[in-house]
Amino acid sequence: MRDETVNDFLTDLAARVPAPGGGATAALHLAQAAALVGMVARYSDGPRYAEHADSIAAIVSESDSLRADALRLAEEDAAAFSRVAEAYAMPKDGAHDRAARSRAIAAALVGACLPPADGIELSDRIVALAERLLPIGNRNVITDVAAAAEAARAGAATARVNIEVNLGGVTDDAERQNLAASVRRVDQLCDRADKVTSAVRARIGA
Repeated sequence: MRDETVNDFLTDLAARVPAPGGGATAALHLAQAAALVGMVARYSDGPRYAEHADSIAAIVSESDSLRADALRLAEEDAAAFSRVAEAYAMPKDGAHDRAARSRAIAAALVGACLPPADGIELSDRIVALAERLLPIGNRNVITDVAAAAEAARAGAATARVNIEVNLGGVTDDAERQNLAASVRRVDQLCDRADKVTSAVRARIGA
């Protein structure tokens, strides 16, 4: 997926196939958010920002790492949903087949929930970087900190619904509770992203 053109990815996304879908787009939202943070941090380097050089360098490094992680999640999500489709396509003629199919579906649904759950964690880290960068970043590109926060919020909110739609089919109680805990984090993440955007808008007099 990382080597596709944007147009090829969008063509695949629009096609009547199980993957890529919403989960992959959630991860790509996060990749874009991390890239935007990295861009603002790189514009906040040099003598004028020497006081914050260590913080800026750390933000650049972490944002690059998170961008790579998000792209990996996009690929993992597409693969996971292919496995869900394969599980639903298993034979269900006899009791043995139906039981095997049910087990495979339950396992595949857990697998499908894991990339978006990891995406919520990535969103938390990206919003934290935006919060750190906001007071020290280059004012000329500060609106891109808001853009990063909004992309991170979109990634988390999309990841949430991609967990919720599969959660009912997760039969393992411990897995279901862990995934539900990830879902519950999203409202607070969205509130934090809102605060970043509001602070940016206040700075530019919006």
